[in-house]
Amino acid sequence: MLLGGTLMVIGSGASLFLQSWAPYIFAPGALLFAAMQMRQTYEGTNFTIRRLRRIMLISDVLFLIAALMMFANQANFFGLDFLLYIKYVHNNWIVILLVAAILQLYTSHRIANELEKEAK
Repeated sequence: MLLGGTLMVIGSGASLFLQSWAPYIFAPGALLFAAMQMRQTYEGTNFTIRRLRRIMLISDVLFLIAALMMFANQANFFGLDFLLYIKYVHNNWIVILLVAAILQLYTSHRIANELEKEAK
């Protein structure tokens, strides 16, 4: 988790300074982070934790979409018209990353609280 998260932070930070190599650092970090979280399981019967795990998996998919959008932002490999590119692709990976990070923060906090309640 530490390596994936670190690569994601370095990649997203480097993109602020318009580094062309930023997506190549962010994407493997997102893959590692998502793979690590998808391998974790919850075998209990608590419905709330199961729901939070599904939300966490959605945020992992959003991290991967943000990585794809970083590449699209760099080279317009979707081949869109300039106005469509500006409207739908240009720097929109930041919004997707923000949504994924908020979901990740919320679910990790709530899962910790629910596991603590379950342990009592």
